[in-house]
Amino acid sequence: MIEPPPGAAPTGRGAASRLRCSDPACGTWLNREEGVYSCPRCGQLAELVLEIDPAGARSWRERWRARLPGRDAAGRSGVWRFSELLPSIAPGVDAVTLGEGGTPLLELPQLAAELQLEGLWVKHLGVNPTGSFKDLGMTVCVTEARVLGRGVVACASTGNTSASMAAYAARAGLRALVLVPEGQVTAAKLAQALDFGAMVVQAGETFDEAFHLLRQLAPRLNLYLANSINPFRLEGQKTAVVELLEQLDWQPPDYLILPGGNLGNVSALGKGISELADAGLITDLPHLGVVQAEGASPFHRMWAAGAEELVPEDHPETRATAIRIGRPANWPRALRALLRTRGLTAAVPDSEIETAKRRLAELGVGCEPASAASLAGLRRMRQSGQVPVGARVVLVLTGHQLKDTAYVEEHLAGLPGIRRAEPTLEGVERSLLGWL
Repeated sequence: MIEPPPGAAPTGRGAASRLRCSDPACGTWLNREEGVYSCPRCGQLAELVLEIDPAGARSWRERWRARLPGRDAAGRSGVWRFSELLPSIAPGVDAVTLGEGGTPLLELPQLAAELQLEGLWVKHLGVNPTGSFKDLGMTVCVTEARVLGRGVVACASTGNTSASMAAYAARAGLRALVLVPEGQVTAAKLAQALDFGAMVVQAGETFDEAFHLLRQLAPRLNLYLANSINPFRLEGQKTAVVELLEQLDWQPPDYLILPGGNLGNVSALGKGISELADAGLITDLPHLGVVQAEGASPFHRMWAAGAEELVPEDHPETRATAIRIGRPANWPRALRALLRTRGLTAAVPDSEIETAKRRLAELGVGCEPASAASLAGLRRMRQSGQVPVGARVVLVLTGHQLKDTAYVEEHLAGLPGIRRAEPTLEGVERSLLGWL
């Protein structure tokens, strides 16, 4: 049975919301029922605008606390618990949920001391039903597909989006179509999408090429796109920052740092921060930090140069496959999020991502390579003085350790490894010589 979403009333559950062009200079209002992703007037992406009454928002914290697991008989997911910040759902439509959200915030005092920080935490969004942060957005996105009566959801993907979309489509009884760049997606991520019954088509050499093909195909086949150009994806993903602030007792960190690929997640977290500020629930906004791999860093280069337009990379390259994107569709929204929060960026080589991944693993925190870019970027930001001594920092980890086990196999140097032993007590002891 699909869990029903929370709502204050039996009709129009969720917050009153309207669809609008995300470009403040345009601001054209759009028709939500048409399922549009961009503005027909200027071409910029669409976004949901919520009607927030600061007076009414005063009770939100207590409402959300009352819906915590163990307190709420309805057993709401960690996303739909924040229904006041989510778009309304039509009467008679159930939310499509797999119990996403409720992910841990882990303190890392050893790393905080190494980096001369007052506090350092990781918000591990890889601890979600399909192993990535995509689930937070997919529950809202696929629910909207159900509201609109669509039969097929589709995405281009470097792996995590395809796995998540396929799972939520299966949960909703919809068909799922995935376009992936040939030979560029890990076997583990492809296996997830296939296991959930998705049709997977390998097309092109990069995510950007596959995505371009899908956007052309979608109107021809009446496909509902589940990539981060879909405004409903961002609505779900922004709840991660609400949950984070709850876990920090509503004391915002100084810096919130995350990996950047297609830049939907930084756009989503920026939107969540802005809405919480508009509602009067926070006054100090954390500085958003975006970290990209050096071989796929068009947004960092734009920010560092103070440019107003992004120059794409036609051949992005990094072993951190989840952020191997050269034409991030969400860069205008991400730019506005960094401007609003006085943010910062960094680009790091794959070697530093590998070092950061290993350091996290030494502390018992596993993640996929792209997630470790957060820590690698923080080190760069500390070295440059962008993040000062004594700051409070939260790193966002976006994907689970098991998303790319081949990466570990490729970087076995320095790890204990696997040893053969004779099946005797003495044989096992001999195999441990030099290790104990």
